[in-house]
Amino acid sequence: MYYLTQLSGKVPRSVCSEICPPGYRKAAREGEPTCCFDCVPCSQGEISNGTDAVKCLKCVESQWSNRRHDRCVQKQVEFLTVDDHLGLTLAVCASAMALITASLLSLFNKYRDTPIVKANNRGLSYLLLVTLLFCFLCSFMFIGRPTKLTCMLRQTIFGVIFSISVASVLAKTILVVLAFKATHPSSSSRKWLGSKTPFCIVFFCSLIQIVICVLWLAKSPPFPELNMKSYKEKIILQCNEGDTFFFYCMLGYMGLLATVSFIVAFLSRNLPGSFNEAKLITFSMLVFVSVWISFIPAYLSTRGKYMVAVEVFAILCSSAGLLGCIFFPKSYTILVRPERNTRIYLVRKHKVNKVKEG
Repeated sequence: MYYLTQLSGKVPRSVCSEICPPGYRKAAREGEPTCCFDCVPCSQGEISNGTDAVKCLKCVESQWSNRRHDRCVQKQVEFLTVDDHLGLTLAVCASAMALITASLLSLFNKYRDTPIVKANNRGLSYLLLVTLLFCFLCSFMFIGRPTKLTCMLRQTIFGVIFSISVASVLAKTILVVLAFKATHPSSSSRKWLGSKTPFCIVFFCSLIQIVICVLWLAKSPPFPELNMKSYKEKIILQCNEGDTFFFYCMLGYMGLLATVSFIVAFLSRNLPGSFNEAKLITFSMLVFVSVWISFIPAYLSTRGKYMVAVEVFAILCSSAGLLGCIFFPKSYTILVRPERNTRIYLVRKHKVNKVKEG
């Protein structure tokens, strides 16, 4: 050995493996001397910051290993924000739909004395447009860093505003039925055609949702929390809904209102009359119910910012369904076919319906 060393000029090694660098640990080879080992990379969430480490050290819960696994770094805190493409897309869509709703409200106010705006209660149309505007705007409460205030308000405000919207649609549908029955001279439905009836329906239907939300905030309000269990490599900043019983009560009551409105509109869709909204309401509530039925499994199967994005998407789609199905056909008539938005056309159409009935 001495002569070999002299000839080669190298010092003989006493181990049969290289030194394990930081980020690796030594793993003994089975059936070989202890000086023979393999260098195994540390697992995710573990580090080794020295050479020839026997074992890797696990990072604390709020930290994660870097790419080299030689240092623990703070986990990234994730929430839905306008800084990423998903949040920005939803914010742009919400802004665009809110602008369209405000334009339609201005249009209907400008043509408020025309038959198509007066039909099926002008006040309810204004109320529905205003609540739809707030529906689109309430989406912004779900985008951004969750705080104690936004967590408490975003679900409750969303639930109350949507209940007012659906209650307005229900009142419009009931008004169609009452208006048809009131055409008979001996009908007792005439006394219910005043302006107080639809707004009483909206008030009492919305009051139930308000009571649910007040009880929710009083007993177990939502609050922000750091979720470290859904993902190992990042922290989810989210709103804990508190008592989920009230959350599902809020959604369930909104679904009940939508279902009742859909059934009433579907049964009255073929009633005669000019500017009968029942068909439009049927399609709008079909879209509304379909969106929220699809929302529940999608919401429960996602985590983090994607869970919030699913709810914002459902809010935007259902609101757009109500806006498009109920108000776009009327807007088309006002802007493109103004000859149909006259009393003469209304009387002529009514006579045609009479002939068809006969």
